Amino acid sequence: MKSKFKIKGLDCANCANELERAIQKIEGVESATISFMTQKMELEYEEARKEEIIQKVKKIIKKEEPDVTIEEV
Repeated sequence: MKSKFKIKGLDCANCANELERAIQKIEGVESATISFMTQKMELEYEEARKEEIIQKVKKIIKKEEPDVTIEEV
């Protein structure tokens, strides 16, 4: 399953790359792409684990970039 998210508060392209790498390590995530320029993230994951994966993504973002927020679009 694929979902798109709007990211707010991301400061630099390197930060986007760091988050992308960390999110791709989550079990059940097939791919994660973060665009610093558009402030968007595309996430492909196992549909049955959607809630668990989204919570882990949010936890990683809060840990790595406390000022960044995401919302599904």
